[in-house]
Amino acid sequence: MRAARLHEYTHDMSDGLSIDEVDKPQVSGGSDVIVEVEGAGWCQTDNHIIEGMWEQYVPQPLPMTLGHENAGTVVDVGDEVNIVSEGDQVICHPVQTCGTCRPCRQGETMYCENDAFNGLTTDGGFADELHTSERSVIPLPDGVDPADIAPHADAGITAYHAAKKAVDGLNPGDAAVVIGVGGLGHIGLQCVDAMSAADIVAVDVKESARDLGSDLGARYTIDPTSEDVAEEIENITDGVGAAQVLDFVGADETTALAPDICAAGGDHYIIGYGGHIHEPAQALVNGEFAYQGNIVGRYAELQELVALVERGEVDLHTTRYDLEDVNDVAQKLEDREIDGRAVITP
Repeated sequence: MRAARLHEYTHDMSDGLSIDEVDKPQVSGGSDVIVEVEGAGWCQTDNHIIEGMWEQYVPQPLPMTLGHENAGTVVDVGDEVNIVSEGDQVICHPVQTCGTCRPCRQGETMYCENDAFNGLTTDGGFADELHTSERSVIPLPDGVDPADIAPHADAGITAYHAAKKAVDGLNPGDAAVVIGVGGLGHIGLQCVDAMSAADIVAVDVKESARDLGSDLGARYTIDPTSEDVAEEIENITDGVGAAQVLDFVGADETTALAPDICAAGGDHYIIGYGGHIHEPAQALVNGEFAYQGNIVGRYAELQELVALVERGEVDLHTTRYDLEDVNDVAQKLEDREIDGRAVITP
């Protein structure tokens, strides 16, 4: 079968992956599930993996097939699998967990001590077929196209995971700031809108992204290239600041906004990444705000997100590409030429 493989780290997105012919995955254990991939979302993390940014955090045996936002049709299962069978359409949580370690027992599946992460530590879904497990697949509702929902496997669940935490700190009329209305941000904005009565402020350098934010529920938009973000939020909130900030960019410039835009006791969620946090400790003490990191989300949260999708509360803006176009997609994302989410359709 075909697979888009990373052989060596590079900063040249136009030539990062090669299309190789590899053996199809096989059922080797009782809980195994083999999925014919119909949609695999391209993520900024894929670019970071190609660059080698994750190599110091997790083991990455190269060559490796990338792709961690996967959905498709089950083509084979192990003899212990009960929740799906051949022919079922599924979305795949990117993490395959053991189910027996302490974090798994506590329901914190993202902290599994024996996990395998598709497209990050083991072969992913930029291929004709994907090897996963029963603990990682969720049957799709009737009428949901796997290619349409695939990015929710990571982009969606990551945005939902942050939004769910942020909503706990939002009362009606509070301001929630969404920085970056891109592939993740446009999902997170909808999740906050669906689960709270907050006034949403969308911040993005692109006019098309700000327009999308308005269409999806943002009450205010800010262009950081021509407006002072802190000043605008001060005016919007009558000097109180934003109760919750969801930063889907995670650059030095956006993390630096926290002391000036967070309300007392507020939170600045780091969802996008690539930058740093350089604020003085006194700024955190003075405002008693907190930086919160986020990585994907629990299996149960992906189930919850699928429920929101089924109800029409969260919509994905996607563009489809062939498997052979993976490097073009990577370069387009690097150049900020993709609105919403790109989906590879093997």
